[in-house]
Amino acid sequence: MDTIIELKNATIYQRDNVVLSDVTFSIGKGEFVYLIGRTGSGKSSLLKTLYAELPANEGIVNVAGFDLTEIRRKDIPFLRRKLGIVFQDFQLLDDRNVEANLEFVLKATGWYDEDEISNRIDLVLDKVGLKDKRKNMPYNLSGGERQGVAIARALLNNPDVILADEPTGNLDPETALDVLKMLLRIADSGTAVLMATHNYGLIQKYPGRILKCENHQLICSRVE
Repeated sequence: MDTIIELKNATIYQRDNVVLSDVTFSIGKGEFVYLIGRTGSGKSSLLKTLYAELPANEGIVNVAGFDLTEIRRKDIPFLRRKLGIVFQDFQLLDDRNVEANLEFVLKATGWYDEDEISNRIDLVLDKVGLKDKRKNMPYNLSGGERQGVAIARALLNNPDVILADEPTGNLDPETALDVLKMLLRIADSGTAVLMATHNYGLIQKYPGRILKCENHQLICSRVE
């Protein structure tokens, strides 16, 4: 299995405070992994380290072919093109429709051909079951549909891994389950997914590999 994320003896910081120490785990191509733990236990700090929002100073931290302990600031945009990042609050641009939201990201990451842009938007919206919402404004979509658009946005540049930070946190239980199923399908298609969540009901319905942040440590386990 191709390794997409590999950490060995890494230390995760939030400002000058150690939030996780001696972190060792790996995630391979197409794996789906839950990241759990109490608020403040280090989940978001770990994810921010993986997409280079926080520095990786100690141990081995390799993500999508980049050594994050050595990465230069000018190379961070190239790292992020290999990652899809999904947040709890969607972070869509409310002044433009779904198509324009996705087009904005593609053009910002070096896509120029209008036909290729249009085809790529069709493809990612189809993957999340929202092809018919292309012309809708975000405020006319349900919470689940908005998160679906955010996941489609994360898929635009065909990432190696999706990092999802509480993607179901603002959703009702049924919609949260739909979003989880969406992410599981994406993992089945070959894109690794690391999903931070407080929703243990989802894990019970769809058991799998778990990374748990607890007492400044990362504990690996599996629920079957």
